[in-house]
Amino acid sequence: MKNTNNSSPKYAQYVLKGDDKMKHVRALAIKFISSLVLLYMILGVAFDMSFGNVFLISLVLGAVSYLIGDLFILPKTNNTIATIADFGLAFLLIWLIGDSITYGDDIVTAAFASAVGVALFEYFFHKYMDNIILKQEANNRISTLRYQTEASEELTPRIPNRKYEDEDEL
Repeated sequence: MKNTNNSSPKYAQYVLKGDDKMKHVRALAIKFISSLVLLYMILGVAFDMSFGNVFLISLVLGAVSYLIGDLFILPKTNNTIATIADFGLAFLLIWLIGDSITYGDDIVTAAFASAVGVALFEYFFHKYMDNIILKQEANNRISTLRYQTEASEELTPRIPNRKYEDEDEL
């Protein structure tokens, strides 16, 4: 059944129809499975972390980075900024979760290597998100971060009853 509610366009971007929900579920599934495979290759094979720990990290990282990086940062900025934010978020989450569930390992190196891999994946995933999931017109973006400065011709103010060296004497 089609929704015929004529709500204001300001809130239209927050209402998800049935097909839109499935797009987000599909995107979350792609992100989780890809992150699980990538992190297992890096953390599990290279750094000998158990599959359960890698699964937990992938689950938390996938959910948090989808909400923050893909649905909050990406629509407001661009792919590069969102990828940098996802790198920092992945490093922080993998380091904190890895440090709390493992002991005696060099988790900082593992977190850095994993964050680099996740950031490379996120660069291409953001392109998918932008083209398929977040298909929006350019004017719907809240901010494009393209600021301009306007300067006047006179950079110093003139005080009315004061003489200046560059004025001609009458």
